Amino acid sequence: MTTDAPPTYSVAELNAAIGSLLERGFAPRFLVQATASRPQIKKGHLWLTLTDGNASITAVVWASKLQQLNFVPGDGDGVLVVGKLNFWAARASLAVQVLDLRPSLTTVMRRFEEVREQLLQEGLIDPSRQRPLPRYPRRVALLTSSPSSALADMLRTARERWPLTSLLLLPIPVQGDVAQQIVQRLQRLSEAQPRLALDAIVLARGGGSREDLMVFDDADVCRQLAMSPVPLITGIGHEDDLTVADLVADHRAATPTAAIVQLLPSRDHALADVHQRQRHWRDQQAWALKRERQKLNQRFENWSLHHPRRLLERMRVQLNQRMKLLSALAPERWLARGFAILETADGRPLRSITEVQPPQDLLVRLSDGQVVVEAKAVKPGSQR
Repeated sequence: MTTDAPPTYSVAELNAAIGSLLERGFAPRFLVQATASRPQIKKGHLWLTLTDGNASITAVVWASKLQQLNFVPGDGDGVLVVGKLNFWAARASLAVQVLDLRPSLTTVMRRFEEVREQLLQEGLIDPSRQRPLPRYPRRVALLTSSPSSALADMLRTARERWPLTSLLLLPIPVQGDVAQQIVQRLQRLSEAQPRLALDAIVLARGGGSREDLMVFDDADVCRQLAMSPVPLITGIGHEDDLTVADLVADHRAATPTAAIVQLLPSRDHALADVHQRQRHWRDQQAWALKRERQKLNQRFENWSLHHPRRLLERMRVQLNQRMKLLSALAPERWLARGFAILETADGRPLRSITEVQPPQDLLVRLSDGQVVVEAKAVKPGSQR
């Protein structure tokens, strides 16, 4: 074999050389963004075609890996694949072996819009259906994964804000193909409501990518949430994450911790309110006592004015005044000033000349005695 002669292979040797070349020259793992086409299960394995509209390649998810995936794509779903090349030397067949498979953001938002539109038509997304949260909830159910940092934050916040509320933890899976499990938990919770006497339900999940929240866009899950027997508040993902579950809930919070803050009152604020009410009550009481004291003082003054001693004093004053008036108007006073009183012989005072019948004896009363006179004639008017 000369240097100019091409190498000679058997078919097996050629395929092995190609496989060796691919193994040495290609990355052991890589990411592929594509659209899933014609996914189907064959002998427990998932086979599908990855395409971007211009090219395509076969991909396979082995049965052992398929059981571990949280997402199984449908035809036309956008996917993000973590894979490696799988080359079968016996028939020179090449495929992408899927190590992990997730929906693309476009797929997530497409499903979100589809379910949102569907539930809008069913009347389950309607602000008029939203119920107010209880002011002082006595018992609250927490639906979230356990253990988790979200749960720990909610429990700590609940203890700090309002430890009087009893918390009932109902662990649920919050990622992957777990919609039916969540629906079943919600159904059992609704059936047990008469015995549990819940005041509210919190559905929570900690942060993650929007793709990880797809289960909360599931139509069956959201329908069951809309049938909650008590007010429901969601705290799913981050502030910018919006799921269909948030739209059917009575209230939406930005995070799990924010949901607890919205639901439970602050004991610090409640204590301040109690102190303010106490001050207001004391002020009202003091004002009422002052008003009653004023009324009592007024009544005491009125009673004092009508006390027999005060009445006697007033009567004595009035009597003295009348005695002085009588003394000032007494005939003796006028007689002492030089005036006289003309009377008949029997002592009857004369007020008019018509009462005199001359000749008639009359008495003239002076300050120091009487004078007997005889009336000879009467003259009317001021004649002398």
